[in-house]
Amino acid sequence: MPSFSERTMMIWSLCLIISLSNRILVIASSSRHLCRPYQKDALLEFKNEFHYNVMAGKTESWRNNTDCCSWKGISCDPKTGNVVELDLQDSFLNGPLRSNSSLFRLQHLHTLDLGLNNLTGIIPASISNLKYLRNLTLYSCNLFGKIPSSLGNLSYLTDLDLSVNDFNGELPGSVGYLNRLTELRLVSANLSGKFPLALLNLSELTWIDLRSNKFEGMLPSNMSSLSKLIYFEISGNSFSGSVPLSLFMIPTLVDLDLGRNDFTGPLEIGDISSPSKLRVLYLGENNFNGPVPRSLSKLVSLVSLDLSFWNTRRGKVDFTIFLHLKSLRLLHLSNMNTKTMVDLSLLSHLMSLGDLDLSGINLKINPTLNLPSPIKFLALSSCSIVEFPKFIQSQTRLIYLDISANQIEGQVPEWLWKLPVLWYVNISQNSFYGFEGSEDVIQNSAKIMLDISSNTFQNPFPLLPVSLMYFSCSDNRFSGEISREICKLVYLDTLVLSNNNFNGSIPRCFENFNTTLSVLNLRNNSISGVFPEESIGAYLQSLEVGHNKISGGLPKSLINCTRLEFLNVEDNMFNDKFPFWLRLLPNLQILVLRSNQFHGKIFSFGASLIFPKLRIFDISRNLFTGVLPSDYFAGWSAMSSDVGIVDSTPVRILGRGSGFYHRSVALTNKGLNMELVGSGFKIYKSIDVSGNRIEGDIPISIGLLKELIVLNMSNNVFTGGIPPSLASLTNLQSLDLSQNRLSGEIPPELGKLTFLARMNFSYNMLEGPIPQGTQIQSQNSSSFAENPGLCGFPLEETCGGKEEEATKQEEDGEKEEKDQVISWISAAIGYLPGVLGGLTIGHILYSYKYGWFMRIFHYFT
Repeated sequence: MPSFSERTMMIWSLCLIISLSNRILVIASSSRHLCRPYQKDALLEFKNEFHYNVMAGKTESWRNNTDCCSWKGISCDPKTGNVVELDLQDSFLNGPLRSNSSLFRLQHLHTLDLGLNNLTGIIPASISNLKYLRNLTLYSCNLFGKIPSSLGNLSYLTDLDLSVNDFNGELPGSVGYLNRLTELRLVSANLSGKFPLALLNLSELTWIDLRSNKFEGMLPSNMSSLSKLIYFEISGNSFSGSVPLSLFMIPTLVDLDLGRNDFTGPLEIGDISSPSKLRVLYLGENNFNGPVPRSLSKLVSLVSLDLSFWNTRRGKVDFTIFLHLKSLRLLHLSNMNTKTMVDLSLLSHLMSLGDLDLSGINLKINPTLNLPSPIKFLALSSCSIVEFPKFIQSQTRLIYLDISANQIEGQVPEWLWKLPVLWYVNISQNSFYGFEGSEDVIQNSAKIMLDISSNTFQNPFPLLPVSLMYFSCSDNRFSGEISREICKLVYLDTLVLSNNNFNGSIPRCFENFNTTLSVLNLRNNSISGVFPEESIGAYLQSLEVGHNKISGGLPKSLINCTRLEFLNVEDNMFNDKFPFWLRLLPNLQILVLRSNQFHGKIFSFGASLIFPKLRIFDISRNLFTGVLPSDYFAGWSAMSSDVGIVDSTPVRILGRGSGFYHRSVALTNKGLNMELVGSGFKIYKSIDVSGNRIEGDIPISIGLLKELIVLNMSNNVFTGGIPPSLASLTNLQSLDLSQNRLSGEIPPELGKLTFLARMNFSYNMLEGPIPQGTQIQSQNSSSFAENPGLCGFPLEETCGGKEEEATKQEEDGEKEEKDQVISWISAAIGYLPGVLGGLTIGHILYSYKYGWFMRIFHYFT
């Protein structure tokens, strides 16, 4: 019989075996049946809520006969089998996130990442059903509408990212209930209003990123209540007033970016007694004035400092302040408005400096200067430099060089082509006339972007690095046929040859670029002949060939350019019918056919024009004829409302403003010729059909285009009355209906258009009293000339006893306008899906373009 101790040992051993067996069974069971069936069903239903234009990404691996915890993008709790993480970033999801989505049955989710998908729609309030969420990422999902206040119910949330969407309104105050939140990212989310005061309640916040929104007003004075804040970035908004001193009193602050706002001031940093942790301080592109604070020298941990566009009011700057900042890697002091001349050798003590921008400051550069070699980015634009800086020769790590807008003459030195990693060179606006160097040295150079515009280059055309992707030689003295040397640039993305004296035809070898070229600008030369069809590639986004002698038809191969945004062929000899097939280009924003020999009707019963993104439509000074139907403008959504179309302005290269391509277009506004460049495209929405032979009534659907700034229908054969629906164009600044055959009275409602600064009704058959209104009454009498039946100020002919009749007509006009508004609202609603589809494609294009530059950047850095 076993002893007591032996029995005890046996009992303990048996218990251990049973315990281990149970554990093994549990593990085996959970490994076989880890995924809970109802959660698997919810995931499969969620997958089926979307349509997939391409492969299904991570969800492609989801199969009903497999364990959902093994699916891509899924993580489960090993103890319970609950799905706790869903990561479907960039998984080609197309469709809205429904309010009753099966997603919200996954009650145990801790992490949800749906970023980089096309979830066009709103964030449903039912998102709050996921009450245990800690991390929520909806980055770049084409979301719009208001951010739901129900987000405030996600009390466990620590990380929230809603960046790169198209919301409207303010951040809801309920965000102030997220007392566990540590990181908040709302970059480029289209939010507006004041600084969200609710954030001051979130004492755990370490990261706030509100870049590139529409926030305005002053920052609150008690910013120091965010006592754990490490990263605070609000650049690219409209914040104003002075920067609160309390911001610099946050002891944990490491990264502070207030750039590109409207802050004023002198800047007060305060008494910095204890060592500051601040490593990044961006204050550039604001309205700061007065002396640069000497207390900056105490921020000895600074790695990056940007004080660009500081207004010293032509005062002196003590540049020795910066010598105390021994750890500086980035120093931007451009356009400081100081009369101080800086000896560049002063900065030779900053041994870690890798990014230096002194543009707009007068520099003294000693020929024997030797700066430390880590410099990768160097911008010395507009610095009154008269010789090519020789110290650059030793900068073997240099990637980016901008010495534009100086006074340098002669040839570009051969050693520049030998710098091993230099890929961006901007020498524009100088007096260079040639390149030094042999064919092998130049053509094998690693340069990717080269801007030699606004110099004195002339024939022979220079040799070029074959690796070029961006090349601009506009505003030089080149002549003759376009050099075939350009055709060797097989990686070319952007080619700008404008404002030279090139003649002859467009080279057939341009077909070499049709898988790469996105921008082609041949504007203002003497190029002739027919535009070769094979030179048009499907990647084209911008085509400018205005002010040449090109003839024939518009190349129909443009129909394949689904990314085309900008098309300008003005002032040529094109002889063609109206290109109705352009309506198939979903991203077209600018269309200029002005001053050619286009002819025929601009309306076809089988091809109604629907331009959801069009902002500028100029077909003036051609030979167009025919009648426009009343619903002609019903599908022009971008002019009907502010729908946030992706801008035509170019993407900045590495955040710098000097090295990118600017589109430009001329238009007539308020009777004056003007040129829009860059950001002007976002503001101006115009229609110019003047100087043709279009007849019939002015389409009353013109009243739908509420964002229109300029409308010019002069010099045609329009008949009938002026539609009262024009009174709906409350943003209109210029209206020209002169030299037609319009009859009847000028609608009294037009007197209410407060922005209408210039109008012209002359040379018609109008009659009756000129409407009363400040804007109309301020016009010159010539705006109403040659209308025998018109009377009233500013004409000399008085209307006599017609006041009562005018009042009655005004009342009738208001009734008619209401009827028209009701009639046309239904027509406009029908085109909303087209707008939303266009927005989606525009965003994808932008992402593609931005990613192209960033891939280059990461490759070299």
